[in-house]
Amino acid sequence: MIKKHLLSYSVDELKNKLLNICDKPFRLKQILQWIYSHHVVDFEQMTNVPKDILRDLSNEFENVLPEIVDIKKSYDNSVKFLLKLRDEALIEMVYIPTEKKNTLCISTQVGCSRNCSFCATAKIGLKRNLTTEELVSQFFVANGYFKNDKMTNIVLMGMGEPLDNIESLINFLNIMTANEGLDFSGRKITISTCGIVPKIYTLADMDLKFKLAISLNSAIDSKRSYMMPINDTYPLNELKKAVLYFRSKSRFRVTFEYIMISDFNMGKEDVRALKKFCGDISCKINLLKWNEIHGLAWKSPTEKQIESFIKEINHLPIAVTYRKSRGGDIAGACGQLAGGQN
Repeated sequence: MIKKHLLSYSVDELKNKLLNICDKPFRLKQILQWIYSHHVVDFEQMTNVPKDILRDLSNEFENVLPEIVDIKKSYDNSVKFLLKLRDEALIEMVYIPTEKKNTLCISTQVGCSRNCSFCATAKIGLKRNLTTEELVSQFFVANGYFKNDKMTNIVLMGMGEPLDNIESLINFLNIMTANEGLDFSGRKITISTCGIVPKIYTLADMDLKFKLAISLNSAIDSKRSYMMPINDTYPLNELKKAVLYFRSKSRFRVTFEYIMISDFNMGKEDVRALKKFCGDISCKINLLKWNEIHGLAWKSPTEKQIESFIKEINHLPIAVTYRKSRGGDIAGACGQLAGGQN
């Protein structure tokens, strides 16, 4: 019999499976508490559960988590993990702590097919999608490693395009936010996409609670296409319609991620284009300095260039934030993840 992973099931599916093993409600509650409250999937650690039930659980479910192959710690306290999956594939995830929150940046694919010109993951190409349990497992691995420093926020901004793996993504969201599951607040989960327009409509219609971030990087079609080939398929006018539709279905503002690149997307024409594109959307713009990546010709802006651009952007009727890079010294910042190949 091929065993399915414990974390691949929805909460209701898992409860039904467990009822075939232990029909006493208090035993079922104990096991669910171990999994969803204590983030424990190692059956031997479930110390208040009888051995015969633990044996049956072991026979029924796969429960192995990804292996931590390497850990890199940044001067800013960010931590990058290199994880090995069961088929030997490698992915990276990043823990980003601040005074008020602990954010986990999760990967959704081994590599990526979208070929954005500023991203290290694009150089790998797409190997495969991650399964539901491989998404959820990253959360379990991080909580197991940090123990007392629980994750407060999740961003799906690691390796891969989340909306190209939408089935696993939706399963992940349901498990994370289910009241009887991990009970994670949807307002603390952000999905970042390069702009797969049909999938944005799909998510909007599913009544799932989460925040959406769009990797925009330019509001000029020719420039955005040069950076992001997805714009040739779904240009800015189509992306905007999808974002407005999503916004009509969600109480959360949409975030536009804007990676600043010297001598490319920080001029006055770029500011005018942003005003035209974003002016009638309930949104915020998140500015990020491009993190230099070996082998890519883009140039990171100076602090003086950034200050000048922010001054121009702040004239727009839109909330603007400048998020300083975290983990750049360990190749753990935005766009730098490459599955251990950097």
